[in-house]
Amino acid sequence: QAQPAESGGGLVQSGGSLRLSCRGSGSTWENNTIGWFRQTPGKEREVVACISISESSTYYADSVKGRFTISRDNAKNTVYLQMNRLKPEDTTVYYCGEDIEAMGINKVSFEYNDWGQGTQVTVSS
Repeated sequence: QAQPAESGGGLVQSGGSLRLSCRGSGSTWENNTIGWFRQTPGKEREVVACISISESSTYYADSVKGRFTISRDNAKNTVYLQMNRLKPEDTTVYYCGEDIEAMGINKVSFEYNDWGQGTQVTVSS
């Protein structure tokens, strides 16, 4: 199974917006749970948002609730993370993960099967 690929990171001022994309290539992409995680050096990878099959369920970490929106376009094999009202503390590397076994939301990073290479998000104050 090919790894998903993230894009869309960059440098933005506090209060600005970015949209991250996670594109998969497997034939079962639309049946898999996709999660966006972030990881700061020396810390564990933490869940930011997660979306299940056909957008039937979504999950957001408290720190991003009301600011970030996760969505998926299965026709394009892509999951998006729209990030609004960004804060300096959102600065880190963001990863998308693909879980081929989950039937719903999964917040546990080590249970994911495949990961992208990560995309850097930097929010200046």
